Amino acid sequence: MTEQQRPEVLVIASGNAGKLKEFSQLLAGLGLEIRPMPKDLAVEETGTTFAANARLKAIAVATATGCWALADDSGLCVEALGGAPGVHSARYASSDAARIARLLQELQQANAEAEQRGDGASRHAAFTAALAVADPSGRIQLEVEGVCAGTILEAPRGAGGFGYDPVFEVPDVGQTFAEMDPALKGRIGHRGVAMQLLLPKLKSSMGREASR
Repeated sequence: MTEQQRPEVLVIASGNAGKLKEFSQLLAGLGLEIRPMPKDLAVEETGTTFAANARLKAIAVATATGCWALADDSGLCVEALGGAPGVHSARYASSDAARIARLLQELQQANAEAEQRGDGASRHAAFTAALAVADPSGRIQLEVEGVCAGTILEAPRGAGGFGYDPVFEVPDVGQTFAEMDPALKGRIGHRGVAMQLLLPKLKSSMGREASR
């Protein structure tokens, strides 16, 4: 990558305020100008995997803005629900509260049916974040994926975070994402894990010294 190709502006391919805030914090050490994607730009997420959707968004935003773009596609995969809501996590219902309510209701039903069959109930789940970086031509330059395993609680706990954070507990910490301070979530959360994999590659590509 030449000096002229090194990005000074990085557009985050998301309109989610929670994601934008997390990415701004995680990318603070790179000295980049972080911008949100244009409000009038809509990208249809037709991929069947998190990685595929991240690529779609990164390519679309990079070509539309003429800037480097970082996209993530992330979601919650619940064991007892066969991996749902998965890539449909953001579209599971019309609001965070409704998404959580649907998740808890369907998980309760699935576990009740499992116990009737003589199978054990499960509340195991994992958050996955796939990240993709595209250059202004729309070419994917970097891809990584981060995972954080946890347990779905029976009721929300904590006032922070967004999405499914209040019902996703990380057993090793004993806290939900909604209870964690941003630094801890940024270190052990799926997006933070993915960023820890991505940052060294970004630094190497940009030829810059930057701290995490």
